[in-house]
Amino acid sequence: MTTEPPYVAASDRYEHLGYRRTGRSGLLLPPISLGLWHNFGDDKPIESQRAILRRAFDLGVTHFDLANNYGPPYGAAEANFGKIFAQDFRPYRDELVLSTKAGYDMWPGPYGEWGSRKYVLASLDQSLARMGVDYVDIFYSHRFDPETPLEETMGALDTAVRSGRALYAGISSYSPERTAQAARILHDLGTPLLIHQPSYSMLNRWIEEALLDTLGSLGVGCIAFSPLAQGMLTDRYLSGIPADSRAAQGKSLDPGMIDERALTHVRALNDIASARGQSLAQLALTWALRDPRMTSLVIGASSVRQLENNLAALDGPPLSDDELAAIDQHAVDAGINLWQTSSQA
Repeated sequence: MTTEPPYVAASDRYEHLGYRRTGRSGLLLPPISLGLWHNFGDDKPIESQRAILRRAFDLGVTHFDLANNYGPPYGAAEANFGKIFAQDFRPYRDELVLSTKAGYDMWPGPYGEWGSRKYVLASLDQSLARMGVDYVDIFYSHRFDPETPLEETMGALDTAVRSGRALYAGISSYSPERTAQAARILHDLGTPLLIHQPSYSMLNRWIEEALLDTLGSLGVGCIAFSPLAQGMLTDRYLSGIPADSRAAQGKSLDPGMIDERALTHVRALNDIASARGQSLAQLALTWALRDPRMTSLVIGASSVRQLENNLAALDGPPLSDDELAAIDQHAVDAGINLWQTSSQA
């Protein structure tokens, strides 16, 4: 019986992607980060998860983004990552940025979600235990809690940082006004707000109205999730809804959203991508990174091949003014912002 040799990261791993500064902080992130929202629960083989994580790091993806309830079941993504981290990545801990979040439903009862100090800090301790690490680099309030004073939630993030359980504080899906309030509270506590993680894509452009300007003025980084619109901005749905797709399985994409109106715009965007020699997904990533205030994009990956294809977006040419104008004709709201309630509170 042979034993698999230990993982050794590629020696050229920092020669591929380049890195972007997170707001006015000292932290650099890769332009594309790997999110473990899907494909890292117990419904996926651990070896495929390991292969994706290894390949990502070998290509320079230093940031892995998690949350307490990623799975299925809840917590499984962190637990599975913890197993892989212990086997492969522990020697590289200081080269990695690990993030997790608390805010959505995690365990039963009145203390298992939202933004109370009790929930936020208990969730962080559970996340650290599942991942097998002493600290995370970024700890997020995953959504705004309208029933809990913002001072309490931000105070919990401050405690997380001051206690050494996190290095930086972040928020996700907060409105521009709540973002500014959160930043002021954290500034007064002495723990700057590092980063905001909103949903953003060619079919969900809400951050362009005010949030990007707010983040720019505050010196806070921006890392967008769902830049591929939960899969709509890929070639998966150009001819309908495949049986093994997110929409068919009820995973974060309502099949009712994939109507002929939406597909008309998506197919037009695909034509623009093809003219550039890119896939639709690569165009979507190139477009979402066009603003210098955008620090990084969180993408998922179900295979090494998909990961590599998406990272290849960084090799494409910049978008011309004519291409941007053409994209604007079809980059229209598709009603896919599942997190709108939090960002409008």
